[in-house]
Amino acid sequence: MRTAPIFASLVLFAALAACDTNPTKNSPKATVSNPVAPAAAQPQDEGATTLTFSNEGSKIAFVGAKITAKHEGGFNKFTGTIKKSFVSVEIDTSSLFTDQAKLTGHLKSADFFDVEKFPTASFVSTQIKEGVNRGSLSTITGNLTLHGVTKSISFPASIHAIGNTVEADAEFGINRKDFGIVYAGKADDLIKDDVLIKLTIRAKK
Repeated sequence: MRTAPIFASLVLFAALAACDTNPTKNSPKATVSNPVAPAAAQPQDEGATTLTFSNEGSKIAFVGAKITAKHEGGFNKFTGTIKKSFVSVEIDTSSLFTDQAKLTGHLKSADFFDVEKFPTASFVSTQIKEGVNRGSLSTITGNLTLHGVTKSISFPASIHAIGNTVEADAEFGINRKDFGIVYAGKADDLIKDDVLIKLTIRAKK
């Protein structure tokens, strides 16, 4: 009987099943649809104060995973503006970093972000719905351009306006394949489709 190989396979299967690496398990998933045409987008508010934010004081981070492990990363360079109910941000994709140097290089390659071909990613809001009750989450909708693909996404966020500052925090999942990032990974260690996005925005005048 070939019990040894069968037993080894069962042990490996059990180990992988026990290793829960789903980065979006406890987070909402963004609603994704076709991009909103500029003519239908909510215009900037005339006369409103423009607030700015960047990687100095704010964070745009992500958590990705394969079957056996999770990896954290983010972007070291980005700039954005908030004008009442309008927000926009541009990200330098070549500033991508992760918790492993080798992985960082691979994510910058054509297998993933292809930063030479697509040096920037961007988000431009088309609607911001405030929470129904004080302290409840708002919903931000806008066009996300990533890897040369533009989609409209909606996600929940905690937004607080204090004087001439705005603080916004959000954690939500997106499917990388919606943006043409389809590299599967190794046959015995496949990469998960869902990626957790973590935003910590601190904007000021």
